[in-house]
Amino acid sequence: MDLAWIWKSAILVIAGMVLLRIAGRKSISQMSVATTVIMISIGTTIVQPLANNQLWTAIGSAAVFIITLIIIEFLQLKFDWFEKLMSGRSKVIIENGQIVQKNLRSIRMTVDQLEIRLRQNGIANISDVKTATIEPNGQVGYELMRHAKPVTVGELERILGLKPEATMEQSILFQEVSTNHHPTPIDPNLQ
Repeated sequence: MDLAWIWKSAILVIAGMVLLRIAGRKSISQMSVATTVIMISIGTTIVQPLANNQLWTAIGSAAVFIITLIIIEFLQLKFDWFEKLMSGRSKVIIENGQIVQKNLRSIRMTVDQLEIRLRQNGIANISDVKTATIEPNGQVGYELMRHAKPVTVGELERILGLKPEATMEQSILFQEVSTNHHPTPIDPNLQ
């Protein structure tokens, strides 16, 4: 009985783990479209050598997939248009407590599905949401109306007179999505 498949399986698992570590935590946690395709490809590639006795070809293919992923992520950091092409942009789905039906339809999400996601984030009323977005990774981002926001330590200190009054800043995170204006990525070499 040939037990070579045992050590080959162990090598493939270890090689897969090393390659995924090289890909980085961001890639694994966010699962963008490119990452998902590459992870599926790696899974398929890793299983094949057990049947075909092509262990090093499978590891080499998986390495090429990871290198491709790293190049794609680098290009997304450098070029905003490439990031938009590969990952997409956030879509506003609630604005001033009202559902933006057109955007909800464009992402093929029902109101019931939206309500499920809002409840999972502890939001009971759509009218309490100033702005909500569906992010490229499928998560819901939101900003609550002023009356629905929890009190922060800084606000409590101001209420109790322990800290001078400060001006309320408007959230720039949702302005970026609403205006479809994205600042040019910062070049890490200039920092």
